[in-house]
Amino acid sequence: MSNSEAALTRVPRDFDSLRSVIIERKATMPKRLAQVAAYALSNPDDMAFGTAASIATAADVQPSTLVRLAHHLGYEGFSDLQNVFRARLRDRTLSYEERLLSLEAAPAANSDTELLSGFLTAASQSVARLASTIDGDIFSKSVELLAQAETIYLVAKRRSYPLTAHIAYAFGKLGIRHQILASPNGIDPEIAQFATRKDAVIAASFAPYAADSLAQAQELASRGVPIIAITDSVFSPLATSATHWFEVSEADYAGFRSLSASMALAMALPVAIAEKRRSMRRSPKRNGAE
Repeated sequence: MSNSEAALTRVPRDFDSLRSVIIERKATMPKRLAQVAAYALSNPDDMAFGTAASIATAADVQPSTLVRLAHHLGYEGFSDLQNVFRARLRDRTLSYEERLLSLEAAPAANSDTELLSGFLTAASQSVARLASTIDGDIFSKSVELLAQAETIYLVAKRRSYPLTAHIAYAFGKLGIRHQILASPNGIDPEIAQFATRKDAVIAASFAPYAADSLAQAQELASRGVPIIAITDSVFSPLATSATHWFEVSEADYAGFRSLSASMALAMALPVAIAEKRRSMRRSPKRNGAE
């Protein structure tokens, strides 16, 4: 079966499915199609609002490349592909009140246990997906890098903030020097200036990506500070700044996205770093005995 025939058998109709398909085919896409696909996943709002001409200019491709990408993915044309980004925007901009109203309209609206079951299922799916996809070698390399850091800086905003808040708590209990970049008086850039190449960063951000988190990570990376990123896509702007990064795709229930898999990773990292440091302290003794 050719790529075009395969695309027709599975045309993604929601943003998460589209993102998964693009990531799956990234390595085999022609260069220009991969370029515009990367732009699309990094700038989904622009894809929803823009014209073919404006998007092509921003992505530095010809407008015909957008049509080629749409056909490559199995869509009838660019407008058909663009509808996926517009649907994502409608879903994303639902207020919490609207999400609750949506839940109330569902068949299980009067069942508290069904509501709980929905969230538990989303959490379970998220953890299972991470367990089946995480790269153990990347985890080990990340732990090694972080264990050798003098200070570990923590970068996250908005929905991702609970991850670094928990990591900071664990670091405090484990005696690991750290600095969370979330100052109440707005001096995060000044605090970040203390970071050097001997330090490291754990940064977390998910689509639609917190601009402050991206800017902080990019600035730190530009100065040679190693970045360990927790994000949701190979095309994430955060991934491009990272030394190592973890792709965590969280399931949602009624528009409320889980943090279960990300939190499991955030719990594992501090303990693994602490154990690695203990091992590093014991190593000279073993070498001396030999």
